[in-house]
Amino acid sequence: MANTGAAALLATWEAGLAEAPAGRALLLHGTARPDLDATALPAVPLGEREGDLLALRRALFGERMQVRLDCHTCGADMEFELDAGEFARSLDRPARQVVRLAEDGWDIAFRLPAAADLTAAARAADPRTALLARCLVSAAHDGTPRTADSLPEPVRRRIAEAVEAADPGADVTLDVGCPECAAATRAELDIASYLWTELDAWARDMLLDVHLLATAYGWSEPEILALSPLRRRYYLELCADV
Repeated sequence: MANTGAAALLATWEAGLAEAPAGRALLLHGTARPDLDATALPAVPLGEREGDLLALRRALFGERMQVRLDCHTCGADMEFELDAGEFARSLDRPARQVVRLAEDGWDIAFRLPAAADLTAAARAADPRTALLARCLVSAAHDGTPRTADSLPEPVRRRIAEAVEAADPGADVTLDVGCPECAAATRAELDIASYLWTELDAWARDMLLDVHLLATAYGWSEPEILALSPLRRRYYLELCADV
């Protein structure tokens, strides 16, 4: 079960302030999956991680997601709402982490990419080949072993297509029709970034609540965070009436 206590969430937020987006995503994933050891989190397939983060987002902020995009054609500001529950059901989790291809004399096995693979590949001179090399379990053509850098482009494309089919949640793309010009705009939904933005706003509001209640009643931060949201809001209303 995700750790959604106020104190734990504030600790996650505080730690994430000094992190780059990849580090924040890892912290959020740890909050979503406290059952996993910290060393195991970077090895979780990307689609599974996105599903975990979306589940955390639903637990914290509900089923409605407000999304804003600029139309790529006319520049209009588009705002729409997603149903997080329906969206989550569309993200099938990978049934297996290792996928095989056997066609045209090729016999290939590769595992689904994880966050650690993307981070490491991004440092390489050729990130695409580096990612393939990290995730390639084995490759042979007509019985002859082949390395990642020797795979022809058509085979690389076939591997990319197989990864997308096996782990559709790894790359969440929205396709939105503009109400002004009717053109379609495609945009990636970065669930980790979206969730961090919401958590950041929540944390700053929570710290303001702590300040107001501590000033009014002399309570400590742990005492205030231990209050239920309903009781905390009621005390804030009483402060406003004074």
